Amino acid sequence: MEQDLSGTYDRATFLFENKQFTKAAEIFETLVVEEPDQVELQIWLARAYYHSAQLGRAEDVLSTVVGRWPSEAYAHLLLARTLQRAGRAQDGRQHLLLAEAMGLTT
Repeated sequence: MEQDLSGTYDRATFLFENKQFTKAAEIFETLVVEEPDQVELQIWLARAYYHSAQLGRAEDVLSTVVGRWPSEAYAHLLLARTLQRAGRAQDGRQHLLLAEAMGLTT
């Protein structure tokens, strides 16, 4: 991540840690546009969406992440949890199994 974006990143993570998930998501959206190859930012954005009950948006981001970085175990786990929370646990089952196979316990 470029140096000039670090302050923005710090603000977004601060908001997230203080449970201001919608505001954090807005900032992470900007960061993802600026740094689309940073998987960490994509995960933060998805987490902010998840915690602010923007499940469709979380699913979209996470589907992109697991498509581009299929070995990203946490993304599979979070996608499974997102789908479960949306009432689509069966759709998330494969992602849960992949996360577990990669060593994440649920």
